[in-house]
Amino acid sequence: MSSVNSTGSSYPPTFLLVGIPGLEKEQFWIAFPFCIMYAIAVLGNIILLIIIKTESSLHEPMYLFLAMLAFTDLVLSTSMVPKMLTVFWRGSREIGFVSCLVQLFFVHNFTTVESGVLMAMALDRYFAICHPLRHSSILSMPVVAALGSLVLLRGFLMVGPACFLLHKKAFCQHRVISHSYCEHMAVVKLVCEDTRVNAAYGLSVAVAVIGVDLTLIIVSYTMILRVVLKLSASDTQLKAFNTCVSHICVILAFYVSGLFTFLTHRFGHSIPQHIHILVADIYLLLPPTLNPIIYGVRTKQLRDRIVVLFQRKGI
Repeated sequence: MSSVNSTGSSYPPTFLLVGIPGLEKEQFWIAFPFCIMYAIAVLGNIILLIIIKTESSLHEPMYLFLAMLAFTDLVLSTSMVPKMLTVFWRGSREIGFVSCLVQLFFVHNFTTVESGVLMAMALDRYFAICHPLRHSSILSMPVVAALGSLVLLRGFLMVGPACFLLHKKAFCQHRVISHSYCEHMAVVKLVCEDTRVNAAYGLSVAVAVIGVDLTLIIVSYTMILRVVLKLSASDTQLKAFNTCVSHICVILAFYVSGLFTFLTHRFGHSIPQHIHILVADIYLLLPPTLNPIIYGVRTKQLRDRIVVLFQRKGI
């Protein structure tokens, strides 16, 4: 059941994904809302990308960061939902070792990228509201491109070593992953060697990403709130609040479920496993589903472009 690579470490040719432990019979029906959410996520984010690409008036930092978020959501959801649905509906539980590591890399890499993009969007709103005259000079097109590249590179550099460490480990004959996708710690639990380095590295990456990004987001919106409350005109205040509400809703959808998953995975041992796995699945699927809806409904420029797009198609 195991194979040996050139470095002497052994691993099974395939793993078996359980799906949602304890809900194996119910997960056939759970797959239907997940499939609907995935369809909304794919359609909504593709529409956002098309609109932002084709409308030159939307080639501004806010919308370029939104395009990065839409692309990230597409990759993140597609890296885990199709395989998850085959497990739920067809009972096709097997996933190759290499395929598992690839899925693990994409899921954790683009989760890190999404956090970085949300942080960049918060900085964009800070400069737009607190320093409007310098906004265009500070967040120029080269700067926006550089920020996007750095966020992508950060994800690769942080998640890549975790996959490399796993590839060098020897795995036990037990090859059942008690999860719906190849999550880092769920795979680490199948290693027969000492995994303290793997666990510590995974924890340090999560703390570093969440700590840095969430701190910058909180500081940015605290400064924004202070500036907005000092504005004399009520209509200007309302416009500034409306601009930020969409971002705050997206941030809450991503970080609340993410923090719950992170904390319960390590400290919430009294929480039933099926609850933890369900929240972990929703954590990766809910933001890609909600983001295009929130921005499409609450952002007037995007809402108007979406209406025009569907009118052209006769819908």
